[in-house]
Amino acid sequence: MNVGIVGMGNISPIYLKNARRFGLDVVAVADLDMERAKSRAAEYGVPKALSLQELLADDDVQVVLNLTIPKAHASVALAALKAGKHVYNEKPLGITLDEASELLREADARGLLVGCAPDTFLGAGLQACRRIIDEGTIGVPVAATAFMMSSGPERWHPDPAFFYQEGAGPMFDMGPYYLTALVNLFGGVRRVSGSARASFDTRTIGSGAKKGESIPVETPSHVASILDFASGPVATLVTSFDVWHANLPRIEIYGSEGTLSVPDPNTFGGPVRVRLAGDKEWQDVEVGGPLATNSRGVGLGDLALAAREGRAPRASGALAYHVLDVMASTLETSRQGRALELTSGVERPAPLPEGLFDEVGA
Repeated sequence: MNVGIVGMGNISPIYLKNARRFGLDVVAVADLDMERAKSRAAEYGVPKALSLQELLADDDVQVVLNLTIPKAHASVALAALKAGKHVYNEKPLGITLDEASELLREADARGLLVGCAPDTFLGAGLQACRRIIDEGTIGVPVAATAFMMSSGPERWHPDPAFFYQEGAGPMFDMGPYYLTALVNLFGGVRRVSGSARASFDTRTIGSGAKKGESIPVETPSHVASILDFASGPVATLVTSFDVWHANLPRIEIYGSEGTLSVPDPNTFGGPVRVRLAGDKEWQDVEVGGPLATNSRGVGLGDLALAAREGRAPRASGALAYHVLDVMASTLETSRQGRALELTSGVERPAPLPEGLFDEVGA
């Protein structure tokens, strides 16, 4: 499938590098900064550097990979759908449920597919965790804990203001990795409760040309939530840009027969570890294969296969919508001071068949 990429920021190189691995041809790129678009095109051998309007009108482009900032995700994706293109968004799907709903309705009306990052749950590490749970190794899942604790992206990102705007913050920026991993393991969430705060009014940029500049904080920077899954488990999820140091697990799953240690859901590999009720030590689970390395783009590759096979992609718009509902509802529970039942639901995405992309683009 021919891909046009909109947005040539920090995340674009890995997609450009990996495209051929998943049977994709990047035929055009676009950016508000035309010089940056031309530079990326030259670096990765992309034949066309275009404006957004030109890319959407290009008949060679079959799917638009939307790597714009969160506030632009919905508007760019909607324009792509109206131009007759399939869409794969960077996360989140949108910053409000209303705009995300509009995207899915438009895609359905036009017979087009919508996919959305993250696709890390399709990596070797999280797929191994899925098999361990499905095989009953740790028994019946009872509960989970998940922590994303950091001091914020302004330390390393050269232009981090958008991380502290509506539609970002630690929950909307990093929460999708954790929530998508948990939904892949447990299925959909039925109820959420939480507390959120913006601990500091401003942040200071620590690197790049804007080093020393102050940026306003317009969204919560520390979010603690309780998630009740429809299948039974109760999970605790904390996402924060307000913590200098922590010594907490990324994700742990607690079952009736033992515990599963899940790798960082922002990665594709391990380590994966299991400790059953009678074990004195943790046991490492072997994780290998091509999808144990940085495989960003595997979700887009699966969307291309889904279009050919007439099915939904695994990193689907429906999955991303449910994750967005969880995140938005968590912030709303903090404002209202009470738990909320979710109106959306989603089935666990099908496991990725072993070896599906082993030979593609090799």
